[in-house]
Amino acid sequence: MIHVEKLAKRYGDVTVLSDISTHIARGEVISVIGPSGTGKSTFLRCLNLLEEPSAGSISIDGIDALAPGADVPRLRQKMNMVFQSFNLFAHLCVLDNLTLAPIRLKGMSRAEAEAKSLDLLRMVGLSARAHAFPDELSGGQKQRVAIARCLAMEPEVILFDEPTSALDPTMVSEVLSVIRRLAREGMTMIIVTHEMDFARDVSNRVFYMDEGLIYEEGTPEQIFGNPQRPRTRAFINRVRSYGHRIATADFDPYAMNAEIEAFCEKHLLSHDTRHNLLLLTEEVLQLHMPSIGKGEIGITVDYAEKTGELSLTVDSPAGVGNVLETGAAEDDFALLLVRNYARRIDYHVADGRGLLELAVKRA
Repeated sequence: MIHVEKLAKRYGDVTVLSDISTHIARGEVISVIGPSGTGKSTFLRCLNLLEEPSAGSISIDGIDALAPGADVPRLRQKMNMVFQSFNLFAHLCVLDNLTLAPIRLKGMSRAEAEAKSLDLLRMVGLSARAHAFPDELSGGQKQRVAIARCLAMEPEVILFDEPTSALDPTMVSEVLSVIRRLAREGMTMIIVTHEMDFARDVSNRVFYMDEGLIYEEGTPEQIFGNPQRPRTRAFINRVRSYGHRIATADFDPYAMNAEIEAFCEKHLLSHDTRHNLLLLTEEVLQLHMPSIGKGEIGITVDYAEKTGELSLTVDSPAGVGNVLETGAAEDDFALLLVRNYARRIDYHVADGRGLLELAVKRA
């Protein structure tokens, strides 16, 4: 139904979207997740032509939306949008908010538009508030009215731009319940959301966006249960990181240890876990010391808030190799300590760097 090829959006020298290609079938529910500022909302606004793409193509039911002379208002009627800030007309009552566009743009009679709008208000549980004004509604009620107003135009696709981000947490569920109902009824939807459990439950596919790209896409089971790429894993597991680069053997280990301790305290890791991490870091670095002159050594500590996993990664020039093998004969005691404090050990090479990854035993 929607086909996107090499979509890009730039503002001057700033690239917000870069080379996005995807397709969305009729009846699919796509959740778009990712850190703030990675182009998720801009992606929706480009699909709806509220922003003019800098490059690429968008076709909707085989119609080139970016072609000269394309009927953009009609395409927007097919692909309507619900904004995070509701965008209701404050001077109109709820019923008038719903009937305005069908009367003016679709030529409906007032009686027909009001009857249809009242049916939609019943669907979202707000028929009793038909003559109330937006200022008399809660945030959750305003967003349900915004959804009903969108449905009044009989769209084939609905774009949701973080529909719950402006709501009090107690009101989030009432809006998500309406969106779940639409999903069950087969409405094609693209939803930018930070509600991870909701995205897992309602979606056919999930797009993880990072740095203006669809960095990874897949089923909810894959993205939330077994993400394949490192940034996706970090986002899903809410990974917090500390990093330190070592260029010479004269680095200050005490300052680094103090920073690691501060990182552990910030994330409420136990004293014994902190002790395990510091000892593991010291011994692994000791095994790397003969190699520091061959290139920079990197230390990264990752803590996954969701799973509670704590890991230490040491990256070094690939030519250094796995020090747990090459250094074993020279320092058996250090190797013994590393194996004692690491729950899992893995070594591989990526992008010309050797990565020694160790899962730290939690106490």
